[in-house]
Parts: sequence; C-alpha cells; structure tokens
Amino acid sequence: MGTKFKALVSRYIDGIQVIKNIEIKDISELPQNDTLIKVEYSSLNYKDTLSANGHKGITRNYPHTPGIDAAGVIVETKGNKFKSGDRVIVTGYDLGMNTSGGFAEYIRVPEDWIVPLPDDISTKEAMIYGTAGFTASTAIYEFQKHGISAGSGKVLVTGATGGVGTLAIAMLAKLGYQVVASTGKAELSDYLKKLGASEIIHRDEVNDQTGKPLLAKKWIASLDNVGGNTLATILRSTIEYGIVCNCGMVEGTVLNTNIFPFILRGVRLVGIASAETPMKRRLEIWNKIFNEYRLEKYNFNIKEVSLEELPTEIDLMAKGQQVGRILVKIC
Repeated sequence: MGTKFKALVSRYIDGIQVIKNIEIKDISELPQNDTLIKVEYSSLNYKDTLSANGHKGITRNYPHTPGIDAAGVIVETKGNKFKSGDRVIVTGYDLGMNTSGGFAEYIRVPEDWIVPLPDDISTKEAMIYGTAGFTASTAIYEFQKHGISAGSGKVLVTGATGGVGTLAIAMLAKLGYQVVASTGKAELSDYLKKLGASEIIHRDEVNDQTGKPLLAKKWIASLDNVGGNTLATILRSTIEYGIVCNCGMVEGTVLNTNIFPFILRGVRLVGIASAETPMKRRLEIWNKIFNEYRLEKYNFNIKEVSLEELPTEIDLMAKGQQVGRILVKIC
C-alpha cells in the first residue's frame, strides 16, 4: 500500500534545536502493527507538547510524530476484534510517545489498544474528551468507588483552566458535586464559574509554606494536576477518609510531606496513570464518559485547528497560554 499522507514531524537539527513541520510520509513508514486507522480527529495534550519539543523522557527517538489521541475509521486490520469501516478511538498506551501518533492522517497500532466508538458519538466528540477527559473521568471513577458522593463535601480541582481541569469541573458539576477551582489566572474566574465551579481560589491558597504537619480540613476529594508542594498542601488539607488523585507534575516531581494525613485522617492518595490503563477498566471508564459523565453542552473553550496550525498551538500550550481543549481536525 503506497499511500502518501500528511503528518506533523518533530526533528532534531544539529542534535540541539527541534523543529516541527508538516511532512509527507508513506504508509510503509508506519510501525508494522496489525490495524491501520485513518485519523479524523486528534487533540492536543501537555504530553504532546513535551514530545513535539524533543523531551527524551517522553520520546526516545526522533524524527517522530506526536499525538497521544486519535479517533477515526479502520482501513484494514489483520486482527479479529474489528473490521474495516469500524469507527474507533485510541488514547494512551505508546501512541504518540515512541509509536507514530495521532498528529497524522494515518496511524497503525495493535488492535489491543483500540476502543470501539458508540454509534451516537462522533469522532469529534470523542476527541473533545480524549486523554484529558479520560484522565478526569478516571479520577471521578475513583471518587465514586471510594464512596465520595455529590453530597460528601467540597471537591478541589487544581490546574483548573487546562484540558483535564476543564473537563473535570464540567463533569463533576454535571454530576452534582460542589467544585472548588484553583487557578493562577484570576481573569478566568467567570469562565470557571460558567463551567460549573461554585468557588474559585488562587493557586497560592493551596501552596502552604508553613510546614505544619496538618492543615485545616477543606476538601473531601481533589484532582491535582500540579504536583509538588501543591499536592503536599492538598494532602494536609483533606478531610478524614477523603481521596486525592494526582495526574500532573507541572510544579514539580518531588513530594515532600509527612504521614499524618494518612495515619490520622485516613487520607488516600491515588495516582492516575491513564496511558497504561488495562483494557477492561479502560472500557468501563469510556462507557462512563459516553453515558453517566457525558456532557449535554460544552461551556468551555474548544478550539479546532488544522495540522498546519498545530505547531503554533503546541508552542502556546508549552508556555501555559492555552485554555480549554484544542481539537485537531486531521481529515
């Protein structure tokens, strides 16, 4: 199959500078996995910005096509779970990390990475959620599994204006939770209230510097996109038998805290590693997204861009200048 297609490709120049360009590739250059998918939509995530800008901790070898999300139609498959013409989504696993990703007109992946798309969900809607929505939903799933219901108390979301934060607030509000949004962008308070946040706080309010082993009880549950001292502060501010889910590290990768939140308040810390979610659990969470968690309307920024516009959007996200969701219309 000698089909040519467009893809965003990141390359190192002279081993130092990374450039991002749209290039023409051949199907034969894709990995020799069993299922070929024509991509209709992708979405931009923070991990994509790292991969696209040459982060060797995310992607080992360049040139490389990033994109950890893809939704489209199967062109051909050697497996037995799907057939040509099936509408599907792929998020996580190794897609866009070391396997050529969704910022291209075609991907070729193992069928064990593929989730079928319900008839009433478009590929565009699937990518409005994407990895960001899957991550947010995994945290909500954990809240529910641990008995945190809508009436249990306040739920904190940090990094509130990003993709994960945006979808988490909207989904939690839809489910009836009382959401507190933490942000450094005070000018977006009205936007966050429109999403469904009942209270907006500055991120400095969850960055305690006193070193106290425990702080005043504020939240029954939290979804933290930040890490570092913010996560330590949240743990020390959580109500008895509350739960803290962490999925990010923009503030730092080191957690300096003590054991008192765990042994005196029974606080639970749960890591959200969405990329490696086993398929059985993955299908269960996607089913939640397409049913119980599904949003009837989108009260948040959704910006749709082309492949050609994507390098600019990647650079804006790397600088922390994106709000909401960035959809990539591939074909």
